[in-house]
Amino acid sequence: MPQTPHMEKHFTSSETVRDIVIGMADGLTVPFALAAGLSGAVDAAHIVITAGLAEIAAGSIAMGLGGYLAARTDAEHYASELDREQREVVEMPEQEAAEVAEIFRSYGLETDTAATVVTALRADPKRWVEFMMRFELGLEEPDPRRARKSAWTIALSYIAGGLVPLAPYFFLRNVHQGLIASVVVTLLALFVFGYVKGKFTTPRPLRSAWQTALVGGLAAAAAFLIAKAIGQ
Repeated sequence: MPQTPHMEKHFTSSETVRDIVIGMADGLTVPFALAAGLSGAVDAAHIVITAGLAEIAAGSIAMGLGGYLAARTDAEHYASELDREQREVVEMPEQEAAEVAEIFRSYGLETDTAATVVTALRADPKRWVEFMMRFELGLEEPDPRRARKSAWTIALSYIAGGLVPLAPYFFLRNVHQGLIASVVVTLLALFVFGYVKGKFTTPRPLRSAWQTALVGGLAAAAAFLIAKAIGQ
């Protein structure tokens, strides 16, 4: 009887999702807190808008640069470890072979079986080094375009998130009305964002949604109350 081929589906864009989460989470939260804080201290919507846009510009650049440097550091670390492993398989092959055999034994292989696999690996130094990088050091070769892609993804996600809490102030010139609308829109956006993030990262997306909205709401409330207290 013919069987339907088994097709495994795995999520393969975890790095991109992580960058979007990093940028969007800060983009929604920080400008939201800033706008709320300014709304408690000033009565002019254009001041909130100007300060908010300035923060979004600075924040997106800083976050994007941080993502770029982090990805570059990962690539440099991988290159350094790769160079070291390539030297070691030439200069101390027996010690490296013993490490490989120990890895296989940790997976339950018998000593003789592990020795056979080690011998096969030693016949191909490139594969041997790749094995050590992955299973001894737990390192995957990074995408050479990763740094630039990460920087743009984080920066654009920050901008997209940051414009959400500012949007009501463009249409409502009354600061307090703008604040109320900003709270409603941003908390809804945080809830939706938290849910979507949870779908990719946890088995409980609804809990992620509530937690994300709560954290953003608390940050904005704290900023508003502090600004209000200082302004009095």
